[in-house]
Amino acid sequence: MKKITILLATMHLLGHASFAQTASNEVVRFDEFRYAKKREIINIPKVNGLTVLKCDFHMHTVFTDGHVWPNVRVQEAWKEGLDAFSFTEHVEYTPHSEDVKPGNLRPHELAKNLAAENNLILIKGTEITRNTPPGHFNALFIQDDKNLVVDRSSELDESAIQAAVDQNAFIFWNHPGWKATQIEGSYEWIPFVEKMYAEKKLHGIEVVNGFGFHKKALDWALDRNLTIIGNTDIHNLIAHEYDIEREGIHRTMTLVMAKDRTAASIREALEKGNTVAWSSKYLFGKEEHVRSLFNACVSLSKTYHEKTDAKGNSTNYYELSNNSDLYFELELKSGKGTKKITLHPQSSQILTAPTNQKSLSYEVVSTFIRSDKHLAVEFAL
Repeated sequence: MKKITILLATMHLLGHASFAQTASNEVVRFDEFRYAKKREIINIPKVNGLTVLKCDFHMHTVFTDGHVWPNVRVQEAWKEGLDAFSFTEHVEYTPHSEDVKPGNLRPHELAKNLAAENNLILIKGTEITRNTPPGHFNALFIQDDKNLVVDRSSELDESAIQAAVDQNAFIFWNHPGWKATQIEGSYEWIPFVEKMYAEKKLHGIEVVNGFGFHKKALDWALDRNLTIIGNTDIHNLIAHEYDIEREGIHRTMTLVMAKDRTAASIREALEKGNTVAWSSKYLFGKEEHVRSLFNACVSLSKTYHEKTDAKGNSTNYYELSNNSDLYFELELKSGKGTKKITLHPQSSQILTAPTNQKSLSYEVVSTFIRSDKHLAVEFAL
């Protein structure tokens, strides 16, 4: 028994010695705990022959009031399936200036190579940050930041916009309602904006900013034929604000229907207003664009089954399919058939209707073609 005890003790010591030797001479890696390095692909079919590009035209870094380095934004954009994005740093507001040398286009310069390596389109931009009212405006496709107006005095508001106009920028009004409950009269179609619009210096409106749907902004854009935009206006990590690990969750973005995947085509599409804002499960846009997007994604099969009950009533069965990563929620408005249908990404549902039913009309309640109106669709049976 004593010999066995000594043998076990010796083996125990040798085991510890072996582990100690391994631990001291090698690095033991636990890579199974890392995030998988993969890019999420957002599948949306072509719309009338146009490629649907996923874009975020409003985000910040440490060069103004954001909390991350520019390259982090590139990594996020790649992982989350974006095609294009822009750093839109504040011209007039640089709270980190004692720690980071200010420069509106410095983030672009630091990130452009990594963006190119990751096949991402990085568009030069800036945020013209005036007092509210008139508010904030993003200028895309600027060339440089040398003549941008830093002074925030109200008498220089028009000069600040003109500095971007002089660079042939695409300008849109940011989050019009962001101070609606704090500054009376700020969430209105104010004279300053009307003047910009009349002089063709305003080209779009940010209808969705982060998690906020600015309802009046959608109607203003529709009534004045301005381009509809949706962005994150992200300052923190995307993963800190959006629960992107949960299935179906994505950042707010603008879906741009463009000729091809280039900056020039994005500019052309923005000028034509070929956009739909996408936030959470909702789509916001001009009726023609939302309808075209819906028609490209959703299809109804022919009757695949017919059933007759004991009373002689006959019912036809159809399959309604969604071949995209978008989400559609439908409610029956006219005809007899399935009352509510939820089409999750890349999925199908069964639709039933009486055999003699010729068509069914639905309202797609996950879409907004005005602040109080959803897209209406009809299926011929």
